[in-house]
Amino acid sequence: MIQTPTTTVASGPGKRVQVADKTLGRCVELVAVALIVLEVVILFSGVAARYVLHVPLVWTDELASILFLWLSMLGAVIALRRGQHMRMTALIDRVSPERRVLLEGFAASASLAFLLLFLYPAFEYAYEESYIVTPALEISNAWHAAALPVGIALMILTSVFRMVMTDARKQLLTSLVVTLALLAVFWLAQPMLMGLGKFNLVIFFVVVVAACVFSGVPIAFSFALATFGYLALTTQTPMVVMVGRLNEGMSHLILLAVPLFIFLGALIEMTGMARAMIQFLASCLGHVRGGLSYVLVGAMYLVSGISGSKIADMAAITPVLFPEMEKRGAKKGELVALLSATGAQTETIPPSIVLITIGSVTGVSIAALFTGGILPAVVLGLCLCVVVGWRYRHEDLSKVAKVPRRDIFRFLLIALPAISLPFVIRAAVVEGVATATEVSTIGVVYSILLGLLVYRQFDWKRITPILVETATLSGAIMLIIGCATAMAWALTQSGFSSDLAALMANVPGGSYGFLIISVIAFIILGSILEGIPAIVLFGPLLFPVARALHIHDVHYSIVVIFAMGIGLFAPPFGVGYYGACAIGKVNPSEGMRYIWGYVAALLVGLMIVTFVPWISTGFIK
Repeated sequence: MIQTPTTTVASGPGKRVQVADKTLGRCVELVAVALIVLEVVILFSGVAARYVLHVPLVWTDELASILFLWLSMLGAVIALRRGQHMRMTALIDRVSPERRVLLEGFAASASLAFLLLFLYPAFEYAYEESYIVTPALEISNAWHAAALPVGIALMILTSVFRMVMTDARKQLLTSLVVTLALLAVFWLAQPMLMGLGKFNLVIFFVVVVAACVFSGVPIAFSFALATFGYLALTTQTPMVVMVGRLNEGMSHLILLAVPLFIFLGALIEMTGMARAMIQFLASCLGHVRGGLSYVLVGAMYLVSGISGSKIADMAAITPVLFPEMEKRGAKKGELVALLSATGAQTETIPPSIVLITIGSVTGVSIAALFTGGILPAVVLGLCLCVVVGWRYRHEDLSKVAKVPRRDIFRFLLIALPAISLPFVIRAAVVEGVATATEVSTIGVVYSILLGLLVYRQFDWKRITPILVETATLSGAIMLIIGCATAMAWALTQSGFSSDLAALMANVPGGSYGFLIISVIAFIILGSILEGIPAIVLFGPLLFPVARALHIHDVHYSIVVIFAMGIGLFAPPFGVGYYGACAIGKVNPSEGMRYIWGYVAALLVGLMIVTFVPWISTGFIK
């Protein structure tokens, strides 16, 4: 998050800026909400026309792609305004308040600097795209490309508004001066940098990226600044090319499944579907030692089969299970540790956003990934259950009554419509009825109908806030993907990918040695960069090496996703762990002593999946 302390100004220019900021924010949010609704309507209409009316609508994908880029950029604007862009705060949280304000100011000013530098190339790119006509709609591609300069301009305006409203103006001015000085130093050093050759990769993609990330600059802007600096100062590449690579990364239609599955995750909580599934699992296992912990593991597995967002999964499960588990004497730290571990365990459950992302950037079949991700998650879940069984072997169940079979059957009937949704989603994709993007709209419509007609829980007042949150998270994710794609392209053009391939091909131990190194690397990357940036940045570089070593694409995908997930949900740097603590309303320090047993279980499970490829590939047709 980029956070600048603000103050409410009673009158004068400051008040007018606040009004302008709120007006701009509200307008952008309403447009983003309308775009999500339009995307659902367009894609679902395409499925219905093709499979019900047998009259394919050839323009739906093209129109959805155009609107998707606009949604991504407007979502990025909302995320910037709300301070919800993904970033690493481990260092910022440990410094004094004075230094923290300086670092927050540096994060804001560095982000603004990139946006200002990138604005003209974005306009230039949109102008060049105006000469291209889209094949289906036969309109200028400027309607698509214009989203980039408009979104960047709105982010600049938002950043300026936030800076004007800050009450830490002295610290912000200091941060702005430091940012300008650093930009000037790099600009003046251009002749020297041109002669350093590949050492520039270390300067920009190690030193600059690390300095920005650890200073609290959002990950997307850290990648973008490093890439822009490398291309502008050490190559002859026009910046419009970088805009094109960013646009390419954000425009994959398959990634439209990201906001739609995030929306679906919020719907299953609001409509009571998640509660119905958990209630059934609790009736089956609640009377055994550690039963509700087993329910937590199983519930995350089931709910992850509906939602693509781990935060949405956790938010749906926590309010239902945690109060009852605490009544039985479970400690809050133990609960949040297991919740965080299940976040890593279920990373490969379709329709995982990470699965969709890795498929889009590496060309691996989404249907194959969906099939290959199911059994490995079971293996890691069983490893977690072993730890649960050991820790709860002395649990007192004298006051816990076994639920009668009649009630279990009744709970099953109630939960059955909800439980069937994950299987509908998987079957639709695997059997080719709908793409991974289209099937998300089927899930959305199915959930809305269940909420209205079956569970009778549908709060219309929550729809707009849910859609705004969906746009915000989607914008933050998509901007990271776009910037990471541009950075990966720059690394490839520098020759780094071929050097990396040659180095990794000679790793001792052959394919298994390469897998072990990949596991270690992605655990570290997952903890620092979060999952999606690590996947987008290094996936295109490492997958060719894996193929050369005859490692199955799906097997390698599952291994690196689990490794990334363990890094993401393990302290002290894993952002996912702190997200779980926030959802469970638990101090992170309370879960530290309990989580390492679960991390060890996840590592054991990961080693099993790594060394037994059949677990990932055995059911792929």
